[in-house]
Amino acid sequence: MRFLMLLSLSLSYILGTMPLHRACGIFVFLSACLISFTPPCDGGNILVFPLDGSHWVNMKILLEELHARGHSITVIRASTSWYIPEKSPLYTSLTFEVSEGFEDVFEAYLQEQMRAQREGASALTFFKLTKYFLSMISKIHSMWSDAVIQLLDDEKTIKSLMDSQYDLVLTDPGIAQGVVIAKYLKMPIVLNVRWITSGDGHFAIAPSPLSYIPVPGSGLTDKMNFIQRVKNMLFYSIIVFQQKFVVGPSYDALCDKYIEGGCDIMSLLQEADIWLFRSDFVFDFPRPTMPNVIYIGGFQCKPAQPLPADLEDFVQSAGEHGVIIMTLGTLVDALPKEIADEIASIFAKMPQKVIWRHKGERPSTLGNNTLIVDWMPQKDLLGHPQTKVFVAHGGTNGVQEAIYYGVPVLGIPLFFDQYDNLLRLQERGAAKIIQLGDVNGRSFEQGINEVLHQDSYRQNMQRLSRLHRDQPMAPMDQAIFWVEYVMRHKGAPHLRTEAYKMAWYSYYCLDVLLLLLTAATVLLLSTLAMFRFLCCRNRRKTKTKQH
Repeated sequence: MRFLMLLSLSLSYILGTMPLHRACGIFVFLSACLISFTPPCDGGNILVFPLDGSHWVNMKILLEELHARGHSITVIRASTSWYIPEKSPLYTSLTFEVSEGFEDVFEAYLQEQMRAQREGASALTFFKLTKYFLSMISKIHSMWSDAVIQLLDDEKTIKSLMDSQYDLVLTDPGIAQGVVIAKYLKMPIVLNVRWITSGDGHFAIAPSPLSYIPVPGSGLTDKMNFIQRVKNMLFYSIIVFQQKFVVGPSYDALCDKYIEGGCDIMSLLQEADIWLFRSDFVFDFPRPTMPNVIYIGGFQCKPAQPLPADLEDFVQSAGEHGVIIMTLGTLVDALPKEIADEIASIFAKMPQKVIWRHKGERPSTLGNNTLIVDWMPQKDLLGHPQTKVFVAHGGTNGVQEAIYYGVPVLGIPLFFDQYDNLLRLQERGAAKIIQLGDVNGRSFEQGINEVLHQDSYRQNMQRLSRLHRDQPMAPMDQAIFWVEYVMRHKGAPHLRTEAYKMAWYSYYCLDVLLLLLTAATVLLLSTLAMFRFLCCRNRRKTKTKQH
């Protein structure tokens, strides 16, 4: 670089003394020579272990950007995958056999979850759903662990992975077998996360006081009274139980067999070089964090593109009343029929036009103002000036896109983190929540009209949008920079806390506390013994004098 600067200064001086036409000719010639000597910037070689479903939607967006920047990508996928294609211009795939699809296991849980919510909230329902949920995730992690054992036992596949000389592993730790593979291959790890094997990834690496940090699933905010803190502690104990006894054993078997010296999955997660968190503090509650956590909430968002002509015509036909869009995400095709019929009847009475992603049985009460579609360009519709309200289930993608485009939300949470996501918007006055068990014609009509006609919802959401967009660097650029940073430096251990190597009693300084208590006790007892000795001695002297 210094050589080029000196050369540039020298050329400037020499060319400045020549006639203009000759100087221009020499400048063009030398510029071509300098460009030809510029060292090439080779792309990296990335191994990707994604999670299917809506998580893949996020991962694919990141892979598209990495591919556009010249990186070579290999994706490890399950034979039963329903979203991750085997052939793609973005990547080369490596397929391994899984006995049962994630979709089959999840569909059964989803139906049970919606049925239980319709029955109403109760302690019995809560424990029943918790038991069903823990059983489901235990089955999924065990099933994937068995499949990865087959992959790691295949000498030909492992040799191919080692010979490929990957620069890093990019993985989604919701299913953390990719972390085990990275450890086995001794490669740096970048996690595309918000969720790990047991809840929010923050709880694995950063101080997380339960007094003001709500546990996922608790439905709490960062302002808790005493009873709510008790509830928060209860939900945290469920997560600890889930990790220790439900999820952990599947990974313990992998670690014992393939990782020298053994390990546990939480330690492997804590060893990750970079965590790309699909969140930010416009959306989330403030909390302690770590230097290797990079917040990329809304990284998938871009300025809206023009709609297809037929959809644009439908949207414009709404006139001044605008459009309402409704979708329940990638995993839910439709609500139960009786709920769908009631929602459709309310839509039919409204002056707005409605675009509804619905793949179930067509509602019998559907009005002429409602367009049913199998798929919609969600981001482009949210970014359209005619869109007034977003009726959504509260998935992370939809919530962050609503923030980016400034569209208020009427939320109907169904499962997982969706209620917590919507709660964060509701706390900021940008959304209203209706629980699935409470959805009927009256409650839905009241909710949709409140979000539609109270200006505060749109104003609050647009304020969040301005805050979210006001960043020194776009979230996608941050994500790519840190992936490439890990490749350039063969990891980022200097950003990692060493806390995960400490025993739990050392982390909480219980051993130090025990030492201090012991020293204080010894000092106190020694002082008491000294006083007792002196008192007894004085008493003896007094008795001697009296005699």
